[in-house]
Amino acid sequence: MIRCQTCSKENPDESRFCDECGTKLETSSSAISQTNGTPVVNLMPTDIGASGPKSAQVTSVGVPPLIEKAVEFPEHGEQVESRSNRGVHAQLIIERGDSANTEFQLSAEESYIGRWDADNGIFPDVDLDAHDPDAKVSRRHARITYRGNIHMIEDLGSTNGTFLNRGRRLLPGSPQVLTEADEIIVGKTFLRFHIVR
Repeated sequence: MIRCQTCSKENPDESRFCDECGTKLETSSSAISQTNGTPVVNLMPTDIGASGPKSAQVTSVGVPPLIEKAVEFPEHGEQVESRSNRGVHAQLIIERGDSANTEFQLSAEESYIGRWDADNGIFPDVDLDAHDPDAKVSRRHARITYRGNIHMIEDLGSTNGTFLNRGRRLLPGSPQVLTEADEIIVGKTFLRFHIVR
């Protein structure tokens, strides 16, 4: 048993923190410990890797100990780069209505445009649910793909259609190439496409 140096509570030998007060427990540095009356030797095996021998501690049950790492939290108001902001290759900006100037960053090879629907497991990259009060955008409305530095848009069989630069309604399953500043209309939502370089 290990006695807590703060509250004197007896804790099991394998404990790292006191069950009573949560203080980190100091373990003995001896190579032999007692478990159920049987001596167990803590071994120091050697890992041979490309960089040569490397020693690693192993607990009495043969499992490497947990290595604690300090976690840095941002200060209040500090900007943190999220995973979704890395590798942004394009953006869509709503051009009209109450949601004008709302931006959507595109960072995946395939970005879906639609409306969020948790019940059916639909979570589009460009979620227009809050910006489409008349529900003219389908749940799975359109998809923008990015491959080989080429952006393409494809209608996914939407109810109210996808239009590129006010041309004819896009045929479902027939991707069209997107260029800088193209206008995309999905339902009644007007979006402006911009390439991020």
